[in-house]
Amino acid sequence: MAFPGVLPSPLRAGVALLLAAPLFGVPLVAAPLAATASTAAGASTAAAGVVRPAAAASGVRPVARAVTPKVLTTRWSSAAELARGQRKGVAVSGGSLVMAPVPAGSASLKDPFGTRPAARFDYGTWVSPWAATGFDATNLIASWNARTPAGTYLRIDARTRSASATSSWDKVAVWGFTVESTHRHSGDAQADDLNKLLTDTLVSQRGTMRTWQVRVTMYRRTGTTLTPRVDSLGAVAANFSKRTARTSPTSMRSTSEMAVPGFSQMIHTGHYPQWDAGGEAWCSPTSTAMVLRHFNRGPKPAHYAWTHETDGQVDHAARYTYDHTYQGAGNWPFNTAYAGMYGTDAFVTRLLNLRDAERFIRAGIPVVVSIAFSRGGLDGSPLTSTPGHLVVITGFAADGRVIVNDPAAPRNSTVRRVYRRDQFEGAWLGGSGGVAYVIHPASKPLPGDSARW
Repeated sequence: MAFPGVLPSPLRAGVALLLAAPLFGVPLVAAPLAATASTAAGASTAAAGVVRPAAAASGVRPVARAVTPKVLTTRWSSAAELARGQRKGVAVSGGSLVMAPVPAGSASLKDPFGTRPAARFDYGTWVSPWAATGFDATNLIASWNARTPAGTYLRIDARTRSASATSSWDKVAVWGFTVESTHRHSGDAQADDLNKLLTDTLVSQRGTMRTWQVRVTMYRRTGTTLTPRVDSLGAVAANFSKRTARTSPTSMRSTSEMAVPGFSQMIHTGHYPQWDAGGEAWCSPTSTAMVLRHFNRGPKPAHYAWTHETDGQVDHAARYTYDHTYQGAGNWPFNTAYAGMYGTDAFVTRLLNLRDAERFIRAGIPVVVSIAFSRGGLDGSPLTSTPGHLVVITGFAADGRVIVNDPAAPRNSTVRRVYRRDQFEGAWLGGSGGVAYVIHPASKPLPGDSARW
């Protein structure tokens, strides 16, 4: 396969590791689980010379605004649900969307990041029903699961309605697993009417999002019978992008932790710099790779033998989640789409707090979450601060502390961390508004009904 050219890596809060702490002089071993909640909340700050705000010391963070946080995830993933969409040149087969024998049309298309000349592709489209949010949403994150053989790919678009207008269709992503299909990439800002796209998040500019639609266009090389297969498509709408809240009380009564393999992104520093400058920025694909390996999913060793590494699945995940517009491997739905290629149901959502995450842990599903914090904001972290970083929640202590696989650790053996509940929840809700990757096989069903999943 052709390797993409070397590109500079831009800053995007909420997805990439950008500031690593020195490997010495920071605590690398988490507090023991036997410690009490009060000990966990108060330890180490004085020794580190950090003055903890009164709100953090009391376990209460100030509420930023009196807006009730609301989230609604809507997905189409069964044959019956997918049949409700409008189809042109697309059929429902085996519980998935596939291209029909007779396409909706064909066109000459050029890969904007490739070197090959334009080629002719047949295409078909599926448009979802209008999905109502039930509240005044301000942002939308689409995600999908699909299988795209070489020579096929997808384009994902979205549009919204406010109380008085309908937006244009905005390109969210062009997705193909291999560069022989296309160089996967997100859309540009497209700030032409009601919304603009921030890499993977459609954000309202005028009015709010009352309803929304997604559209998938499926492509295959003309003259072939290949087809992509779309297994699910949907989005999460919310009326916030970041928020502060009182620290949630734990629902745990005993320690619960999953043995999720620990992968350090830092041992990949400098590897394959054409994909987001190498491993130092690979927190998102490293986290995704950990969850896949936990469920015994992901690429087979033969598929990452080209890396010549023991943990080559991390390099593989970075390669196949890389967004050529954003120039990074931290695009949220690109990571869940990658996980979906390996027999999992994977999607992006927002969780309201750590009590939501505790439900997933009790169901046996680790959760990848996006955090951000300033200097001294997360005791025991391998980072001094970060505007955006992905970690895996693998469990909870009985006192509510959060057990995490943090890929910023310098070695695989030090990836496991235990973080204060108040600090971690503040870094998550205040950093990304509770963004989470949910990745699970059918053998691990979701934890009951919720508007968020």
